[in-house]
Amino acid sequence: MKQYSDMSVEELQTLREELTKAYEDAKGKGLKLDMSRGKPSPAQLELSQDLMNALNTDSDMKTAAGVDTRNYGIVDGIPEAKALMAGMIGVKPENVIVCGNASLPIMFDTVSRSMTHGVCGSTPWCKLGKVKFLCPAPGYDRHFAITEYFGIEMITVPMTPQGPDMDVVEKYVNTDPAVKGIWVVPKYSNPQGYTCSDETVRRFAALQPAAEDFRIFWDNAYAVHHLYDDPAHQDQLLDILSECEKAGHPDMVYEFCSTSKVSMAGSGIAAVASSARNLDWIRKSMTIQTIGYDKVNQLRHVRYFRDAAGIAAHMSRHAALLRPKFEAVEQVLERELGGLGIGSWTVPNGGYFISFDACKGCAKEIVAKCKEAGVTLTGAGATFPYKQDPSDSNIRIAPSFPSPEEMAQATDLFVLCVKLVTVEHLLENKAQLSA
Repeated sequence: MKQYSDMSVEELQTLREELTKAYEDAKGKGLKLDMSRGKPSPAQLELSQDLMNALNTDSDMKTAAGVDTRNYGIVDGIPEAKALMAGMIGVKPENVIVCGNASLPIMFDTVSRSMTHGVCGSTPWCKLGKVKFLCPAPGYDRHFAITEYFGIEMITVPMTPQGPDMDVVEKYVNTDPAVKGIWVVPKYSNPQGYTCSDETVRRFAALQPAAEDFRIFWDNAYAVHHLYDDPAHQDQLLDILSECEKAGHPDMVYEFCSTSKVSMAGSGIAAVASSARNLDWIRKSMTIQTIGYDKVNQLRHVRYFRDAAGIAAHMSRHAALLRPKFEAVEQVLERELGGLGIGSWTVPNGGYFISFDACKGCAKEIVAKCKEAGVTLTGAGATFPYKQDPSDSNIRIAPSFPSPEEMAQATDLFVLCVKLVTVEHLLENKAQLSA
């Protein structure tokens, strides 16, 4: 198969004519498909419908210790919910605080608290001349939105298949006291689906921060989101809390998690895990912020899932729905683009996304052409701080919401747009060279 870069001008012009006709035909199909965000499909949400029956009017609404979950109190979560969330991410229940329905508000509050009141007695960030955050990219756009909202300077760190480039991380963290944190999605990262290697986790734990109030924001959003039941095709992740403790830095990490894509996306439960010192600092403001989160919902989740094994069995059913969609995308990409030299993509073992890298300078045009023809993708650049992809090449594909058939349709259009935009760029470059 001939690579596009090896084609002559005449060959590219002929190909452009063919692709343009195919694109106009595709626009006439009236597609309306959304691959912009990692939303669970209706079928996935149906998996948790029986969660609503875990409690009813005849249910005992008390915890094992006899606390009535319908009333005020227990600001940091019922013990049973702490144990459930601890089991899900592999930490100790005493290291967990259970909050509301999603982890994003916990992360926002943690940054906000650091800005206004400092970290465990340190100077509030708002009183400092400069505050910086490391942002592995491609990465999660909502992380970047939080730090940008607070006016924190974001520094891009390259991602590798083993996690963030630790040489870059160590250089900044260990030498610059203005660097106060780093965002990390350690398992099945958004959008590439990479998992931090054991070495990467240990290097994180061994950091020697120049700032005493530096913290790792470890967003373990996809801890149990495997696509395959075979352990050989499941990524494994070292526990960062215990590694930090071994390295003598027990306070250096906040780990966040939720059941947002486990049970019901709008009404799950979320938690933060950290050291006793960090949790005490968080509780201090929580007692002012709230009288208590939804303990009935916490109890409902505990009664339904029971333990980590119950969650794992439930997630196997999620995987059965998601796997065909990922495979549909991967098959079309390989069939249509393999060997052409005009794009590369990740093949993750879990998570919610596939990361696609087009030729430099093509991503925005590809996304725009897809939208014009009825397929909505995440905006090009969204996976980088300030929405600025320096190469204009990365595109996040979210296969979860459409059906497998719709995903195949959407991916057919996507690869058509990739081909057409790439050909146009190559012709433009050749014209400039010959001018």
